[in-house]
Amino acid sequence: MTISPETRDRLTASIAQLVRTGRQVSTRAAAQLYGELPSFGWALLLPLERDGAQRCSSLAAHAGIDVSVASRQVAALERDGHVERRPDPDDGRASLLSITERGSLALAATRALRADWALGALSAWDETDARLLSDLLDRLVADLEPFAGHRPAAGTAVPAPR
Repeated sequence: MTISPETRDRLTASIAQLVRTGRQVSTRAAAQLYGELPSFGWALLLPLERDGAQRCSSLAAHAGIDVSVASRQVAALERDGHVERRPDPDDGRASLLSITERGSLALAATRALRADWALGALSAWDETDARLLSDLLDRLVADLEPFAGHRPAAGTAVPAPR
């Protein structure tokens, strides 16, 4: 099943606008949405809370970032007391990271801030529309993930906008 060029163009334009708006909201509302956590803290603490102790490389994969970036961010979370490091019992050269009680409390506070923000931003939405959008966004993310980081081959022409 294919979609029309008009629908494709509208959809890609809407996604681009959503990303831009998300960046603007994130920048302006970081303190409101993340509380005491740095903005990257959410993406790194959630997998620790959900899946338990893991290596930095696993956290990097969950967050979709390079291990070197995750390592610097984890170090900041560790300094702030949100994560703790212990030797990996299966490989003494590696470390396992765990969320601390302080990290769990920060996530809970962040969840509350996000819930308040979402309730205000989506106050005109009804439950059916909100669930439908959530389901469609989950589907979109799943369909986009295989293409994350995918670049057109060198020399591939990018069609001009119509």
